[in-house]
Amino acid sequence: TKKGIQIGVTVVDREGIVQVTLRDTIAAQITVPISKGKAYTAANFNSATSAMVDRANSAVGRSPGLIMSAGGLPIQVSGSLIGAVGVSGAPSGITDEECAQAGIDAVQDDLEMAE
Repeated sequence: TKKGIQIGVTVVDREGIVQVTLRDTIAAQITVPISKGKAYTAANFNSATSAMVDRANSAVGRSPGLIMSAGGLPIQVSGSLIGAVGVSGAPSGITDEECAQAGIDAVQDDLEMAE
């Protein structure tokens, strides 16, 4: 919102199961399944989806449910994967990823303290 963009965000657990989905009221509905795919991919590969862009046109990259474009980040606590977040709707995947990182940063201390 601070950047003047409308996005959809999905948070998944370490297995890629959706825990929460949020969408700005004027964000396109397509942001929901795209953010889910980015979060699912980041969780299953324990990697930023921006690091997988080169694999997007491979047999693995074309697997149903995977989205290998910037905007998905794993969430780690004490070096262990606990889930992932995916963002869609910004003008670029880089901005999607910045939003995902901002979300993680906002709760990282709380996640570490809960550990």
